[in-house]
Amino acid sequence: MGKWLVGVDLGGTTIKIAFITLDGHIVEKWEIPTNINEDGKSIVKDIAQSIKNQLVQLSETEEKLLAIGMGAPGFIDMKTGFIYHAVNIGWKNYALKEELERETGLPVIVDNDANIAAIGEMWLGAGDGEGNLLMVTLGTGVGGGIIVNGHIMHGTNGMAGEIGHITSIPEGGAACNCGKTGCIETIASATGIARIAKEKAGNDKSSALNRILSENGELKAKDVAYAAENGDQAATETLDEVAFHLGLVIANLSNSINPGKIVIGGGVSQAGDVLMSRLEKQFKRFALPRVAEGASLKVATLGNDAGVIGGAWLAKHNI
Repeated sequence: MGKWLVGVDLGGTTIKIAFITLDGHIVEKWEIPTNINEDGKSIVKDIAQSIKNQLVQLSETEEKLLAIGMGAPGFIDMKTGFIYHAVNIGWKNYALKEELERETGLPVIVDNDANIAAIGEMWLGAGDGEGNLLMVTLGTGVGGGIIVNGHIMHGTNGMAGEIGHITSIPEGGAACNCGKTGCIETIASATGIARIAKEKAGNDKSSALNRILSENGELKAKDVAYAAENGDQAATETLDEVAFHLGLVIANLSNSINPGKIVIGGGVSQAGDVLMSRLEKQFKRFALPRVAEGASLKVATLGNDAGVIGGAWLAKHNI
């Protein structure tokens, strides 16, 4: 039996952890709650203890493990594993790599959570080994990762890949949590889609979305996708607007990096063809023809496993 890698994907609610073989097979995966009390001071200890407990359950020793690859939210120095600020966790100026190595006795490498999801999809998911890959995650916000020649792009101070904060509406756009207005996150995220749909449904009393809004007091992105599949005008107009802006952003990025695969992940991607067909049309409209020829748009396939698999890949290739 060979050695195992440990993939860790830190989220604001849960921490996903997995033991993974060197060829990417998940041996065991589990979750623990993210304890953000006292600015997340117990998180690293919780991870270390959980790994030890799981080894006992599997009748294995710590010698079975090679290294840990971890994804975390926030602004990170990738070389040192230092977290400058992770708002949802409570960490500020926190030496994550150093602390986790101290608690586990294993070498650790840390990267942004969106980046490790992109790496996971590149390695064993929809990326299918493509070394030039753009991943866009559409969830509560919009995130992503950019992989060029098999390497994740970090930029000068770790901010490469902040796709959600590309300005799509230069003036008059909705306010974004980052402090700007008109970011693509305000349009193509689940909350952005719901906001646009609510505006359109309010002006169309015959819309199925108007009825859902009246009954529930809110709209969700999945309501919009379902209504669009059934020909609802307000829902159709909403997805057309979203696809226009997101297609423009993805095309401009692709004209810069020339990816072979463009992977769309996150909860919104589950809308399927009703969104993807529109997105592909707008992408081809705005991308250079040769760039569009070289790229294929795919829905992410790894789901919640993308982060732990990407973490394992990081550990394998960097330690």
